[in-house]
Amino acid sequence: MKKNKTYRLQEDTSLLKMLKIMRFTIFILLVSVSQTFAIKSYAQLTKISLDMTNVSVEEVIDQIENSSEYFFMYNNDLIDVSRKVDIKVEEIKIDQVLDKLFEDTDVSYSILDRHILLVNSEGKEKNNLQQKSVSGKITDPNGIPLPGATIMVKGTTNGTISDIDGNYTLLNVPGDGVLVYSFIGMKTFEVAVEDKSILNLTMVEDSIGLEEIVAIGYGTMKAGDVTSSVSSVKSENFNKGAVKDIGQLVAGKVAGLVITNPSGDPTSTTQIQLRGTNTFGGANTNPLVLIDGIPGSLTTVPPEDVESIEILKDGSAAAIYGTRGTNGVILITTKQFKKSDENINKVEYSGYMSTSQIVKRPEMLNADEFRALYPDEVDNGADTDWLDEIMRTPFSHVHNLTFQGGSSSTNYIANANYNSSEGIMLKSKNETFKGRFQVNHNMFDDKLQIKMGIIGMTNNHPSTTSNGTFNGYTYRMAVSRKPTDPVKNEDGSWHQNFGKFEYENPLSRLYEADGEVKNSELRYNTNIIFKPISDLTVNAVLSYSQSHREYGYSESLKHVSNLRDGLSGWSSVGANTYMEKVAEITALYKKDLENHKFSILGGYSYTETDYESMDFSNYGFQDEYFGGWHNIGIGSAFKEGKAGAGSSKSTSNLIGFFGRATYAFKDKYLLMASLRREGASQLWGTDNKWGLFPSVSLGWRITEEAFMQNQNIFDNLKLRVGYGVTGSQPSQAFLGVGMLKYDKYAYVNGEWLQTIVPASNSNPNLKWEEKKETNIGLDFSSLGGRLSGSIDVYNRKVDGLLYDFSVSVPPYDYGSIKANGGVIENRGIEVMLSGTPFKTNDFEWTTTLTFSRNDNKLKSINGSVFKTDYDYFDTGWLAEPVKTNTHRVQVGERIGNFWGYKVADIDENGKWIYEDRNGDLIPNDEFAQSLEDKKVIGNGVPTMYAGWNNNIRYKDFDLSITMRGAFDYQIINEARMYYENPKNSRNENRLASVNDLIFGKATLSKEIDPNFNSYYVENGDYWKIDNITLGYTLKNAGKYIQSIRFYGSVLNAATFTGYKGIDPEVNASGLDPGLDNRNQYPRVRSYTLGVNVKF
Repeated sequence: MKKNKTYRLQEDTSLLKMLKIMRFTIFILLVSVSQTFAIKSYAQLTKISLDMTNVSVEEVIDQIENSSEYFFMYNNDLIDVSRKVDIKVEEIKIDQVLDKLFEDTDVSYSILDRHILLVNSEGKEKNNLQQKSVSGKITDPNGIPLPGATIMVKGTTNGTISDIDGNYTLLNVPGDGVLVYSFIGMKTFEVAVEDKSILNLTMVEDSIGLEEIVAIGYGTMKAGDVTSSVSSVKSENFNKGAVKDIGQLVAGKVAGLVITNPSGDPTSTTQIQLRGTNTFGGANTNPLVLIDGIPGSLTTVPPEDVESIEILKDGSAAAIYGTRGTNGVILITTKQFKKSDENINKVEYSGYMSTSQIVKRPEMLNADEFRALYPDEVDNGADTDWLDEIMRTPFSHVHNLTFQGGSSSTNYIANANYNSSEGIMLKSKNETFKGRFQVNHNMFDDKLQIKMGIIGMTNNHPSTTSNGTFNGYTYRMAVSRKPTDPVKNEDGSWHQNFGKFEYENPLSRLYEADGEVKNSELRYNTNIIFKPISDLTVNAVLSYSQSHREYGYSESLKHVSNLRDGLSGWSSVGANTYMEKVAEITALYKKDLENHKFSILGGYSYTETDYESMDFSNYGFQDEYFGGWHNIGIGSAFKEGKAGAGSSKSTSNLIGFFGRATYAFKDKYLLMASLRREGASQLWGTDNKWGLFPSVSLGWRITEEAFMQNQNIFDNLKLRVGYGVTGSQPSQAFLGVGMLKYDKYAYVNGEWLQTIVPASNSNPNLKWEEKKETNIGLDFSSLGGRLSGSIDVYNRKVDGLLYDFSVSVPPYDYGSIKANGGVIENRGIEVMLSGTPFKTNDFEWTTTLTFSRNDNKLKSINGSVFKTDYDYFDTGWLAEPVKTNTHRVQVGERIGNFWGYKVADIDENGKWIYEDRNGDLIPNDEFAQSLEDKKVIGNGVPTMYAGWNNNIRYKDFDLSITMRGAFDYQIINEARMYYENPKNSRNENRLASVNDLIFGKATLSKEIDPNFNSYYVENGDYWKIDNITLGYTLKNAGKYIQSIRFYGSVLNAATFTGYKGIDPEVNASGLDPGLDNRNQYPRVRSYTLGVNVKF
């Protein structure tokens, strides 16, 4: 078993000297006599087989290095590696191989773990004749010499080892060479020699494994001390390429964290979910996202500016954040100032260019196929591929520049990012500039640290719908429009057919509409850290942010809205502003005694938000020149009282008092407990404005027990048990009191007055939803950290679900009331396994597997006071011509169930054979399609997710492959439901699969109307090769360039699935998951070439 402990010695010089002697003694023992100890070293466990004739010693060494993890160090001038030898050995230890290889020579060897040092006793005199040498001393951060540190000339086998005092001398060093310094448990350093003959180095500990620092709520903690379910992903393991936002960086990287990207629109963002659906009507439906401790979103800063991401998954970890953390917490740390011994001023540039294509094109009938299927349909003689007409080959580019500079007392870091992303659809684009500047100042002997920062963003994109982006209805029109229709008439006007319902020329919708959306955000933050004594830290965080959105949109006089509907030049303008103030203060006291470590945290948090919006629409413009959204007031609809106008304002605040305590005894028994009391303005007027949210978690490092000291399976084995309570307030305000609203007009005393009627019922008993979660986890590592993993099992139950109950009027004033009701439960398991199967000097492969399973169930809807007439409600919707609900949420069942008719077969006439409520088979003409015959025909929520991430390094080349998948769920293929129906009462285009035999028997009859049934519910299981990145790093590229990395990547590279739609990665959140909407902007595959330069 390996122990990870650090002993710090100060002032006692006798102890320092003793430590030097002990370290060197241990080193000599390991080198010279480790073979005689009864411990399972790598040299004892590894057997070598060779069969080589008339080869050089160098070839033998290369073969040993390639077939094992051994690494040789020697001086070419002292060791004759060109000497020819014959060697044949089978399954023997490395020392026996070396004895045979260097028999009758002056070469001797030393073996230290996987390092083998070759020396020549006669060569010592030759060494003294060499003219170029580098000397120095190696120490740790406390100034203690490091004996046995390895110093190598990079790219060669020339190296040496530091002596008992940490001193070393290395001969035959080229003037343009680079020295590589390494020591077990320390970070590896590379230093350019240049004209230096003396190079002293202070090595620092390599924070890996148990010593790795991870972010938790309001602080950090060593990974070995964490007792909750926390996952961490560093920047070197992020997904690369044309990622939309921060969410895509960790897609497939964290067990239980579900990140989907159902849209290819460049303005869209990823969807994120952690451990299932937890609310019907609560204010918090997504995980809390914190950027350097301040609330934000996955788009607040660019992905290129992120250093690490931590995910607090279970209730005991997230409870410190109260209601905001009820769906988990994502802690995002941006790149921070880094002090360097050689160069404190640094500049880094990263940029890429990319293009993309539709993942899978829907195969529609071409003109000839359409004519053959519908010979009586009006034929306009064209052969138009409408998808080709609205699509393009996009070009996107991103540029990111990071500066850092200053001194150890005052320093700064600045980041500037420009992103121009085009979509595959015409008039779909997103252009964004983001900037971040942070300055840090230390004073009073570093007891006071002040951080001040600003984050800014400007964004604009075209829109083909009011206050939107690309209108998905336009994509639908391109899919459904007949290929026999031309784009334009002979006179150059758009070809239209206004006699058909929902049948518009998609090109006219694009080119006869003009819109723009502008977004901006500015965030100021200040962080004051005061350490009056060594163990006490007082931290104050202040933040003010404001985001603004404004939009304008117009439709020309040639737009269908005028030609068909008479809304000449319909236009709209609008704007909204969101403001957020955050103030938090914490005090943390930490103390490390001989066998005891503890900390106490106390804090106060205040958050205030304000939202304002306005919108105005008008039409009736007489020409194209003086109207539109730039001069919206001159439209005649405003003068006639037909224009639309609206405005709104809402405010909220959240106040929290919180505390946390941690304790560790001998690094063996661990405890963390927290308590947060929180008040929300949404519950103003109720008797339950304040909520109390406790948590506790325990840890047991089993490998620290005496009975585990003699085992050699686990380096670390830790058991975790946690329980936490969080909550969610209603999303609407003032539900505790009755509210009024304006309604219809009434004629009173000779004038028309707008009446005032009830808008809601008062409910003083309304309270928080409460999520109670138990988590049991096991962390482990073995083989010196080369194999590690974790297993978590959880049970999450939400009590008091917020629900709108129907009530009678009277006695109530309004027909529904928001009240606390039933219970929803999520149970699951999460597994992560990480390993390094191969690791040599030139080649390394690390791999990580993740797996999660979540099962949810609605336990009840009713509360203690209010009841429902039924134990279910229907949701989800299919538009014309089907027009029906798609999902049923029912007590005792999973969230996400599809509710429709089940078809069992088809008859010889191409008509459905249904299964009724009793399981009997009923022919189509006899099936009444009553609501009682509907049943569960699928579920849109995957119960299982998996990921497999691989990073491979060969010399200066790197390859990363990220794969992920979702399993055990179904998808409603809306496109097939509409476009495989041959009846085609609207005379639209059809999918080519309209001619396929159903169940291998017959094509569907033209007498059958479109219908939501089980035939259009497909298995959605998929496995994606999500990201492939190949890179090459050129180090020491010049006098002013530290390194250049070139890379190419493919995002959404390949999908293995039986699903017939464009992409099986559809919406999996909310109460109506699994619906592949026919208006959805299709998913894309992106190809990227990029470069990273460090100056």
